Amino acid sequence: MVSSQHDATHRIFRQEPDLLARLVPETGVEFPEYSSIEPLDTDLTEIRPLERRVDSFFRVRTADDEGGFLLAVESQSQPDPDKHNSWAYYLAHMYAKYRLPPILLVVCRDKKTAAWAAEPIRIGRRFHTSMEVFPLVLGPIGIRAITDPEEAAKDLALTTFSILINAKDPGILAILDAVAPVLGPNAEWAEFIEAGLDEGPVRDHWRKLMAVYTPNFPGFGSVMEEAWIRVHGDGEAKGKAEGKAEGKAEDILRALDVRGVEVSDSDRERVMACVDLELLGTWFDRSLTVETAEQLFAEA
Repeated sequence: MVSSQHDATHRIFRQEPDLLARLVPETGVEFPEYSSIEPLDTDLTEIRPLERRVDSFFRVRTADDEGGFLLAVESQSQPDPDKHNSWAYYLAHMYAKYRLPPILLVVCRDKKTAAWAAEPIRIGRRFHTSMEVFPLVLGPIGIRAITDPEEAAKDLALTTFSILINAKDPGILAILDAVAPVLGPNAEWAEFIEAGLDEGPVRDHWRKLMAVYTPNFPGFGSVMEEAWIRVHGDGEAKGKAEGKAEGKAEDILRALDVRGVEVSDSDRERVMACVDLELLGTWFDRSLTVETAEQLFAEA
């Protein structure tokens, strides 16, 4: 589950790697024709007591070159001079380990950090530069917020990212209002947005917008269900969960009846009293093959 603003702005690419190909051109660089973009292990630690992990890491296989290239994605919330050392290390280590050219993409949610991240990193002395790193940067300057519902519906991942990257925009509440009808029915992207918003009035506003959408899996504890509970109260959400369980229980008993399996009154009461959707699912699967009701409740 996405748990923070930092995670949301880079893990969205793990959710949909092809989004990188749609966004990198916004940095002024043409993304080559590719055959696949594959997530890689983010651990870049060497065999010594120093752990280094890039936020997200991908291998891009291009149409004209089987090897392709590497793409490291870093989410940065504020300027941090120590990151220059880390980023230079990441690129050098990637190149040495994979023997493929690495590219660094930095995602920033405010203009000041984006401007800082875009500065070239020069390693050496005044008389000679041994290494120079040119990060690509995605920030609120180049990525506009998508507010047209029709446009938003064409690319939910891009719309979600545009909200994450513009989360500090003064007009963010109006932006959320515009896209809520499109993203609301999709709990997956709604969760990314909730995690990417700052704790406070803006996140609360999004939760209220999402509360009008009934959770698809009552009792599962999803973001959508939590939003529903915050607005409507636990009783209503609980009632929906119990209603789903009751329907599943009735399906189990009907399957047994149709197959001619004898079910005692006590067994019927046991099935109808169960509110554990996962257990009911197991019982339903068994109801299609068991020869006696006792087999329905047998331990795995």
